[in-house]
This record gives sequence, structure tokens and C-alpha cells, in this order.
Amino acid sequence: MRTALSVEDVSYAYGSRTALDGVSFEVGAGRFCALLGPNGAGKSTLFALLTRLLVTRRGRIAVAGHDMARAPRAALSKIGVIFQQSTLDLDMSVARNMSYFAALHGLSGRDAERRIDAALDRLDMAERAGEKVRALNGGHRRRMEIARALVHEPEVLLLDEPTVGLDTAARLAITGHVHDLAEGGLTVFWATHLVDEIRPADDVVVLHRGRVLARETAGSLAGASSLTDAFMAITAAGAPPSVERAP
Repeated sequence: MRTALSVEDVSYAYGSRTALDGVSFEVGAGRFCALLGPNGAGKSTLFALLTRLLVTRRGRIAVAGHDMARAPRAALSKIGVIFQQSTLDLDMSVARNMSYFAALHGLSGRDAERRIDAALDRLDMAERAGEKVRALNGGHRRRMEIARALVHEPEVLLLDEPTVGLDTAARLAITGHVHDLAEGGLTVFWATHLVDEIRPADDVVVLHRGRVLARETAGSLAGASSLTDAFMAITAAGAPPSVERAP
């Protein structure tokens, strides 16, 4: 399987506090991979490095074969990203938000319109195109952000705790939509601390206190118990011998 996202021995510190310590993993093309960790595990720091909001000299990150340090523009062009905090303009319509984002990627005219229509349709948001974002509920705003992140047709979709603040129904809908995107061939890297957002066939990277403790499918990680129990055991006592450890 081709590797879509590669992180090799990445470390980062805020002064004397280490946020990431030798983090390594790979995400195969077309896979849904959950970055599972409690609050404070280092997930947001890792996402900042993946999107080049932060830069480190320790380790290597590659997206679709492009080295983030050596060819940052090529690597970033392959990424669609949804951060925890919304970056939508609430006073513009859905379509106008999408058009503005497309223009930032050098897209215009019929090509931009085609891509915008396709992205909104994939997230069941086409009928909302003319509405102002302010009028949308939280779940529909998230759907629109995901659609917007797909306009430039990235190979890898990064989502940092995308369901924070949403009710249960909206969380389930967003999780379902993104799993559908992965089943359609898009590589998804989804950061969360909620195990109910992860399906048994999904890949999982367990991050705790800045270190990778396990890399396995959710079903294999859970074994005969639940994923919740396995996650709690791993983060409380470290990875058991049967779980692949970080180098």
C-alpha cells in the first residue's frame, strides 16, 4: 500500500517542555487513521507541524511523497485541513466562502464552480449554498468546512478534533461523512479523544504525553475487550507486549 502520510522521529518542545518525543508512524493511502489521545497528548502540536504552522528540525514529515521541509508548497498542496476552531466568515454565504477559498488555491471560473459544486454535494450541503454561514447550525458549519477543504482535491484530509462542541447526532453525522470519504479513496487523519468515533477497521495511532504508544487497527487493538478499555490500559501503563511500539 502506498504511504500517503509519513512521520519519522518527529520531536518538538516549547522551551523546556517536550510536547512530542520521537513520534513515528505512517498512514496508507485511502485509509482512515485516528490519532487517539487524551487532552494534552500532543495532538494539536503534531497537527501544527503537519500544516507547517510550527517547524521542527528534529525528524521528517512527508505528504504524498513530498518532504515538508524540502518541498513545503508541494506537500501542503496535497493537504486539506480542518482545525478545532472555525475559520469561516459568518457573514458570507456558503458559496462565497467556498469561492474565496478556491481563489486562494488559484482556482476560478468554471473549474472552481465545478469543484465547489462537487465538494458541497459530497457533504450533502448543495442546497445550503446560498445561505449565510451564520444561519447554519454547528454540524452544518463543520460539513461546510470539510467541503471547503476538498475544493483543491487534496490527497490527505487532516481533522483536529472536528466534532468538539457538537451534539451527539451532529458528531455521528460528521464521523459518517468522513468515513465515507475514506471509503471513496481519500486518506483521512482524524485526531480525537473519543473512541466512539473510531470503527474497528480504522487504523489507530495512540499518542500519550508526546509519545506513540501503539499503532494498530482499532479491532486488533481492542482484542477481546472494548477499545475504551484497551485505550485506558495503554495510556495508564504503556503498551502491552502484543502491541507495536514506537521506535
